Amino acid sequence: MENSSYVIGVIGLGYVGLPLAVEFAKHFPVVGFDINEQRVAQLSEGYDFTLEVETGLLSDVTRTGLDANENGLFCSCNADDLKGCNVFIVTVPTPVDRNNRPDLTPLYKASATLGNVLKKGDIVVYESTVYPGVTEDECVPVLEKHSGLKYNQDFYCGYSPERINPGDKVHTVATIKKITSGSTPEIANVVDALYSRVITAGTHKAASIKVAEAAKVIENSQRDINIAFVNELAMIFNLLGIDTHEVLEASSTKWNFLPFKPGLVGGHCIGVDPYYLAQKAQEVGYHPEIILAGRRLNDGMGKFVAGEVVKLMIKNDIFIKGANVLVLGITFKENCPDVRNTRVVDIISELATYGVNLTIYDPWAKPEDVMKEYQTEIIGEVSLDKKYDAVVLAVAHKEFLATNWRNYTTDAGIIYDVKGCLEQSMVNARL
Repeated sequence: MENSSYVIGVIGLGYVGLPLAVEFAKHFPVVGFDINEQRVAQLSEGYDFTLEVETGLLSDVTRTGLDANENGLFCSCNADDLKGCNVFIVTVPTPVDRNNRPDLTPLYKASATLGNVLKKGDIVVYESTVYPGVTEDECVPVLEKHSGLKYNQDFYCGYSPERINPGDKVHTVATIKKITSGSTPEIANVVDALYSRVITAGTHKAASIKVAEAAKVIENSQRDINIAFVNELAMIFNLLGIDTHEVLEASSTKWNFLPFKPGLVGGHCIGVDPYYLAQKAQEVGYHPEIILAGRRLNDGMGKFVAGEVVKLMIKNDIFIKGANVLVLGITFKENCPDVRNTRVVDIISELATYGVNLTIYDPWAKPEDVMKEYQTEIIGEVSLDKKYDAVVLAVAHKEFLATNWRNYTTDAGIIYDVKGCLEQSMVNARL
């Protein structure tokens, strides 16, 4: 295909798919497909509730009609609108189930949808994080079944792992180097050239789809393991009466020291992707010790934090049962409205076992989202009229950093800083 003949379909318009679709829409006709009708309606009106794409930019690239000769983004929840596309990019989520096993259901469903519109010569590129082999061993058979076409004869595939960092306005989709790959050397060149049109940071063409899949899944596994290490250090230094952040600051003076910080590990990538790699390792007969040990430690940090908060309250002679505790933040990361896969709920649930009265404040989260996901109420604002026995800063929203939370505590009240971002003189302890 010539560059001018690309009509791109992006399947899944969430944190990953929408920013990518917008970038491509500056250069090509793009159909953005999502099964969420409300989401499509909002995007068609120029509003992105994830706040990843500014309203003005979204309105500039959005078009109301389906025209393969006109650049721009047309959003739809009708799969038939994908029939005119010849390059498909799949950006659906890849979660784990309650037992931390990879759940490929969204990928299977997206592949089935594409199989029904696939034509000879089309290319399907997957961006969803997976373990090595999923694209060709799991997704391709679904495409073949529903299309009646043969892989690498009638249609082709590629894999280009997403590297979106939700809430980050500096490292955006265009400014992060992109890994690309294709099912044949020729298709690899096509996929690489296509992404090169929109990725200003450049691309890296991997040797194969499996190499690209493996590269993505170890990126977040590496971060998870390193965070687990400093989380364990935080537990040790707490017993020794040493401030972890002061230790890390001192160690960071060496040129090759890695600047990881302790904290909660939630979200859709770092807390999930290691399970995908572990699953594949176990399938081939290897039990991954370090990967799963890191996951266990990080998953237990919420309980650890809650325990530390209660200990501090006891030291200040605060009666625990019935104490008023304010938790600041419930989203999975700062300056982001997404509450899915947040590990703040681990702190909340553990504190609840002590019989405290919990108040949760998050100016970024929608109360209806929190109620739907966790059956928990949050407040829209805090008042100086009420004083708390403990304040726990769990998420480093910019609004929280500009507030003196000592004004909200009782005389004996404590402040625990999970993120290590408040003035040290203001807090009783930090992770």
